[in-house]
Amino acid sequence: MQRRTFLSSLTGAALAARTAAPPPNFVFILADDFGWRDLACYGNQYFSTPNLDRLASQGARFTNAYAACPVCSPTRASILTGKYPVHTGVTDWIPGRPSYEKGPIITPRTATELKLSEVTMAERLKPAGYRSASVGKWHLGGQGFSPTDQGFDVNIGGNQSGSPPRSPKPYFGPWDLPNLPGAPGDFLTERLAQAASGFIRQNSANPFLVYLPHYSVHIPLGAREVDVARHKEKAQGRYNPTYAAMVESLDQSVGLVLDAIDQAGVADRTMVMFFGDNGGLRYEGKSTQAVTDNAPLRAGKGHLYEGGIREPLIVRYPRLLKAGAVIDTPVSSVDFLPTFCQAAGVAPGEVDGVSLMPLLGGGKLKPRPLFWHYPHYSNQGGEPGSAIREGRWKLIEFHQGGRRELFDLDQDPGETRNLISKEPAVARKRAATLDAWRKKSGAVMPQKNPNADPAWPGWGLTGEEKPTPPAS
Repeated sequence: MQRRTFLSSLTGAALAARTAAPPPNFVFILADDFGWRDLACYGNQYFSTPNLDRLASQGARFTNAYAACPVCSPTRASILTGKYPVHTGVTDWIPGRPSYEKGPIITPRTATELKLSEVTMAERLKPAGYRSASVGKWHLGGQGFSPTDQGFDVNIGGNQSGSPPRSPKPYFGPWDLPNLPGAPGDFLTERLAQAASGFIRQNSANPFLVYLPHYSVHIPLGAREVDVARHKEKAQGRYNPTYAAMVESLDQSVGLVLDAIDQAGVADRTMVMFFGDNGGLRYEGKSTQAVTDNAPLRAGKGHLYEGGIREPLIVRYPRLLKAGAVIDTPVSSVDFLPTFCQAAGVAPGEVDGVSLMPLLGGGKLKPRPLFWHYPHYSNQGGEPGSAIREGRWKLIEFHQGGRRELFDLDQDPGETRNLISKEPAVARKRAATLDAWRKKSGAVMPQKNPNADPAWPGWGLTGEEKPTPPAS
């Protein structure tokens, strides 16, 4: 698939809104390691998420939204640039996992920062008068590659780290984060929401972009003890009490931001998006207790199965979007930048994604395949592979050994039945499309390891979610 340079024609309603009213604002809230079923409006029966449920009732809930990678840094780069990870070079979490010395293949190294030559959504919107803030986890490079080096006017709380600050209680202050002094006992999720809310109130007179990537619900798990205790009383082994408290605190933070938008008087012209950077984490370290449950989806973070890449996506945009909409069209994190650009009336440049504005206006998108290329072993047991979803069909090609798995997601969203033998023509067509895309994209592939040990045990080869990785 070619990258595109385009500015799609605005719908009549969007054009009228743009010419009759001030430019739209954008608030993008990103949760870390968030599972597809972690919200009540997505079917969770244990967690209370009234603010995100309200956001969904006021806007649209997407049922087939995907992160461009099953781990964090590549998806974050795709959101900010509108490009697949193969085109930014950030294909694994930064700094990434090295190859196994005696494994059968040598996996490529990921880029360790988002190149300054990449143009972010903040840089796309700046010429149109937008003020922008990145508030929270960055994880796309350290000094010289921070949010303010990538077009954001303000950086609050973002550095090279992929985890909450290192301390006995990482989610509680004090902490050492840029422009975010934390007093003892301050709760990080709440403080980030307060900082984003302050930026919204201060910039209500001009168009703004708020990129709010939370550290939550990334491990090490941590929440207010009173909330954890409340869940311990009712969990009875059915779910993780600390994780439940983290999800609910994240929902409360969304409530703070929505309140700030209302108080600033800009709700009618503000597009709010909520998304996750990869699927929910199944296990923390060596623990046998699940962190979250992605069922009916298979596996979780680090895997190319649906549990590792399908995400909740909620969009509210009163100018165009009908309240309470449910959108089943498959979309990807590469689509967000072109969506913001079309809504703002600016050109997105070269991107892999498409604008979602037609969907928000009640229309359709032209059918297209979605792609993934993750040539790495993950910390959670996922193995190197590439994948394509085209319509109902999804094909995964694993790089170690070259096996392929084919699933009909309409009939089998849990990917329990591999149809590779029953549907050979379907598999061949998707494999050919995937291979052509990789070649055109210059995707870096793993190489055969000349020092491989035939006795190397391997791991993740049967789709197990809790393997024991060999020592490297």
